Parts: sequence; structure tokens; C-alpha cells
Amino acid sequence: MKIAIVTGASSGIGKEFVRQVGHFYRTLDEVWVIARRGHRLQELNELSSVPVRILEGDLLHEAVYERMGTMLTEEKPDVRMLVNAAGFGKSGLVETILSDDRDAQLEMVDLNCRALSRITFLCLPFLSKGSRILNMASAAAFSPQPLFTVYAATKAYVLSFSRALGAEQKSRGIYVTAVCPGPVDTEFFRVSGELENPLKKLTKVKASGVVKKALKDSRAGKDISIYGLPMKGAYLASRLLPHRLLAEIMMRFNPRDAKRRL
Repeated sequence: MKIAIVTGASSGIGKEFVRQVGHFYRTLDEVWVIARRGHRLQELNELSSVPVRILEGDLLHEAVYERMGTMLTEEKPDVRMLVNAAGFGKSGLVETILSDDRDAQLEMVDLNCRALSRITFLCLPFLSKGSRILNMASAAAFSPQPLFTVYAATKAYVLSFSRALGAEQKSRGIYVTAVCPGPVDTEFFRVSGELENPLKKLTKVKASGVVKKALKDSRAGKDISIYGLPMKGAYLASRLLPHRLLAEIMMRFNPRDAKRRL
């Protein structure tokens, strides 16, 4: 049985991957979808061209990993694609976020880094030649980002992890792509806080375009997928300019954010 697995599938980019993945792999038998909100996962049957199997569960808790591990071991599917799209962010000064929600920072690390890694480790034995892994990183991974401190750091982990894993898996014919969009028009900002930075407002894009390019870049065997000229420019700047300078520039473009959250 050939399958794709998508985490964070109940909304946003994860949901869009479920909608598009059947057109990328036309021989899929099922798409396994994982998210906390089971009632939303039911809607995916209408969007997907491939039958959907629902694994309702919170990736911050043990039960979903036990269930998924059992399913993989018993059914031994050929995992043609793994999409790690689950994650969240919180914007603001580190100490302000800590005072508002003491657990949010560590939960970001646990979901964005630990859960992504754990799902990948579970699936690796069931990937074969030609399989793909797409990990949702972010343009925030390119350099340290004040007022998005922990989130940007978690995405830097995802980018580094993806590239190194891709190098390791090349001999197996398995391709790993880190997807690094800028702001995407999804529910993400309901949790992170609405955009105040004018540059980020201007560069917000649709999830459909990000996912379409990610799938194309994955097919081409690229280790990173960057959507849109502004984010490609940001990536180039992160390669050429000192990160300390970039951090200072970001603070200058976020004065209202800094003052509002003090």
C-alpha cells in the first residue's frame, strides 16, 4: 500500500498539502492525516482525490505516536511522502510571552522540533527509493529574528535537520526538502499574533502557491523550497550580511511590536 502522511492537516498549509498531494503521486492508495481537531479532518475526504485515513491526536502527547507506530508496523505501507506541517509560533518579546503563557515557548520547541523529528524517525524505515520528506520550516530560519525568537530558532533547527538528513538519505534515493515560506495567509497568525511589521504584511502569500512550489521543488530533488522573490531576497541577505546587523534591522521595523509588548 502506497501512502502519504501529513501532520498538521486540519488547516492551513497541511490541509493544502492533502488537497494537492494526490496530483503529485497519482498511485497513492491513502493519505494518513494527523491533527488535534478530528472534526476538521473529516472535511478532508471532500478535498482529497485519495482516500483519507484519520489519526486524531495531539503531537505533544504520547498516544498518537503509539497508534501511528502500531499502524506502520502492522500494515507496513510504502510511505511515498511525509509532510511535517504541524507547528505554531508566538510573536513578541520572550519575557512577555513567558508572562502571558508560561508553557508556550517550550511547547513551540516540542512541537516544531521534537514532534517533527519523532514522526520522521517513525516513518524512515517505511520510506523507499523515490520517497520524499517535506518539512515545514520558514524564512524565519534564515537568521535570528527578534520578537520571533524561539519560533525562528525552531525553524532554523528544521532547516538544518532537513538538509543533513537529506544528505544521509541520498544513497537510499530519498529526498528531503525544507519548505521556507514567508508569511502565509492561514490561521497561523491567530495564534502567533497579527502582523504589525509592514514588510511582512506586504509579502503575505496564499498557501496554495507555497505548496505547489514545494511539491515541484521536491520532485526536482531540491533541499530547500523558497516561494516568491521577497523571500529569495531575504535568503540571499542572510547569506551575505552579518546576522547581528539583520537582527538590528528587524528591530527597527518592529518598534510598535516591541513597545506594545513591553
